[in-house]
Amino acid sequence: MSTLRLACYGIAALVAAAAGLTACSPLTAINALSPAGASDTTASLAYGPGVRNKLDIYRPHQVTATTPVVVFFYGGNWSTGERADYAFVGRALAARGIVVVIPDYRLYPQVRYPDFLDDAAQAVAWTANNITRYGGDPRNLFLMGHSAGAYNAAMLALDARWLGKQGMAPSSLRGWIGLAGPYDFLPVENKTARPVFHFPDTPADSQPINHVGGAVLPALLIAANHDALVNPVRNTGGLAARLRARGAPVQEVYYDGVSHTTLVASLAAPLRSLAPTLDAIDQFVRNKSVLIQVQPM
Repeated sequence: MSTLRLACYGIAALVAAAAGLTACSPLTAINALSPAGASDTTASLAYGPGVRNKLDIYRPHQVTATTPVVVFFYGGNWSTGERADYAFVGRALAARGIVVVIPDYRLYPQVRYPDFLDDAAQAVAWTANNITRYGGDPRNLFLMGHSAGAYNAAMLALDARWLGKQGMAPSSLRGWIGLAGPYDFLPVENKTARPVFHFPDTPADSQPINHVGGAVLPALLIAANHDALVNPVRNTGGLAARLRARGAPVQEVYYDGVSHTTLVASLAAPLRSLAPTLDAIDQFVRNKSVLIQVQPM
């Protein structure tokens, strides 16, 4: 559930290659080495009234009437994170022909559960209402997140309350993607996350696994086999089994060459040899997108 923290020595070569970097800043290094030439960026668009109600859009140079859209929520234990740090995610998917929206959302201690879910839902609603201006098809809308961000995506996809407040329903989505997500974590063991979820009085309805009753959305759940922060068997495996039992089309993928944090980092061009995460996401989005056909008005 932590934000991306790669050890300095593990990416020393990347840092050295990133011109102008004077300190060990893994995310800065990854972004500096992730090419932006295949995409255009529109930054700091407001989706709500708050300081953190801003989002960035990454879009491919060439779009069609059915260009898919992915709203990506980053992790950070619901207490840290900045959308600009994940430019490499937007660039990677945009280079595959996908419009990507990366919003900030309010964090602890400013807010606790469930307020950040209201922000996430508001960002999705803004995307649905405005993304055609940026080349995306709102009928081809996917949610995606890493770690705490995967939790946000799961809750919006599975619990109709949050999108419902915005006049939307999960059925308006094409599917969702979770990377190393915490979906079933009661009692809360992570000390940083405890106050976020009102420990020891964490409500049971805060858990995505408790909202699969009517789930029908396609899901792609990806995890590291060796994840020291979020147990992949309980969380990814458990949610996948529950979804499958309800008849939801779900794919689960586990990789050996990544950790909790390097799973999302493997989307970046310099680190794709770690795992074929980008290919799996691209294939999932493409397979669902082809079901959308432009209908005559």
